[in-house]
Amino acid sequence: MSDNTYDDLHVARPHPVGANGRPIRKDEIEIPERGLYVESWLPERRSRRRPLLFIHGELTGSWIWERYLSYFASRGWEGHALNLRNHYWSAGADMASVGFDDYLDDVLAVMNKIGMSCVVVGHGMGGLLALKAAEKQSVGAIVLLDSELPRDLRSPARPHELREVPDIYGRDHIGWETLPEKLLRDNRDLTLPDVIRLQHMFGQKPHESGQAKREILEGIAVDRAHLAGIPILVVGAGLDGTSAATGAERLADWIGGLYEPFGAHSHYGLVIGESSYQQVADGVRAFLESHRL
Repeated sequence: MSDNTYDDLHVARPHPVGANGRPIRKDEIEIPERGLYVESWLPERRSRRRPLLFIHGELTGSWIWERYLSYFASRGWEGHALNLRNHYWSAGADMASVGFDDYLDDVLAVMNKIGMSCVVVGHGMGGLLALKAAEKQSVGAIVLLDSELPRDLRSPARPHELREVPDIYGRDHIGWETLPEKLLRDNRDLTLPDVIRLQHMFGQKPHESGQAKREILEGIAVDRAHLAGIPILVVGAGLDGTSAATGAERLADWIGGLYEPFGAHSHYGLVIGESSYQQVADGVRAFLESHRL
């Protein structure tokens, strides 16, 4: 089996209905030697559109992209949502020793399996992984949703900030170990089912790499020269006031990308919000269509 042969990578499943009523297929890609599982949603008929590779952020997994996978598959794009090691359906790992470069290796392995110049779509930490992956592999475009910032745009991390990051952390470290009512007040574009699902899917046990987070806080270098000529869309969320959100416009200027703000959206509302995701997905689709992707 060739690593770059699309049909060899998938096992067909029943045909569900997509976001706009068109049939789609759910398939999968597995990379056994790395323990990685990729959730794939495909249009009923093959198209010439570039495949989309969705890269999740901290504590999440392919599950956070389900609405995007359905939306784009029903409109002719094949979408592949990876699970980084020790996330969702991918195999476990010793997270105390996993760093950012290990996650980057996971992304590059999946890109090699897909074998085409895909569009990489990253959320939070996944946005920084998308930028680094584009330094090493050819991509058709980059979409950054409330992305973590590269070193050149970050303030120097203070020692106490680094010390406060556990070796392995969970939802309590990101402020999600609290009452759903408080989370609803802080994330007004989410519904109560959204909040409850996020809390559940984050899990009760810590499973995220503190080393990777400390490396991001200290600063991951991104070489802009490798990104020249690549269409880039930078989406910023304004509702929850995260540092990544407030830096989204600076990021777009720095890498020469198109900036699109969503001031009434939260970090997670950009992707998973039942009543908020489609506005962002429409913006991403318009960007892709404008570049004939």
